[in-house]
Amino acid sequence: MKKIFTKLQVAWASKMMLPKKLKERVEEESKRLGISEEEFIVEALSEYLKIDSEYRMEVHLALSEKYLKEAEEFLEKGDYTQASEKVWGAASQIVKALAAKRGKALRSHRELHVFVSEIRRELKDPEISTLWLSANSLHQNFYENWLPEETVKDGMENIRKFVKRIRELIK
Repeated sequence: MKKIFTKLQVAWASKMMLPKKLKERVEEESKRLGISEEEFIVEALSEYLKIDSEYRMEVHLALSEKYLKEAEEFLEKGDYTQASEKVWGAASQIVKALAAKRGKALRSHRELHVFVSEIRRELKDPEISTLWLSANSLHQNFYENWLPEETVKDGMENIRKFVKRIRELIK
């Protein structure tokens, strides 16, 4: 399978230098959409270049892996707030990867939740919802910073399991 975006290209897109006004606009739009700046840049480029869903799936897989790795690094440093957000990113990106494989683009938190519910029904597995809710708690922790260390670590384990389960559906 040809990959249009390698992990290196995704990393490059997220670190490139942008003119101040363009950077501010990217920040505004990504906040408005509730996605990371790098995801916004990759999505905008994909749309502009008319990249098909198979390539979008590869981008979301690469971002999921990147965020999971970054979450582990933040956990090691004891930065549980940042680890929480990266774990959420890994979970949301793996869901978007599966959706892309199925020809869907998920653009809101609601669409993510609805799609995860569809997966749960399809697999007849309530644990999918439980694992996903763990990702949402961690996402909220990024803003509230109220979860204790052990809870964040447990959540990380839940998301590793969630990512593995969803990745199996992508194969």
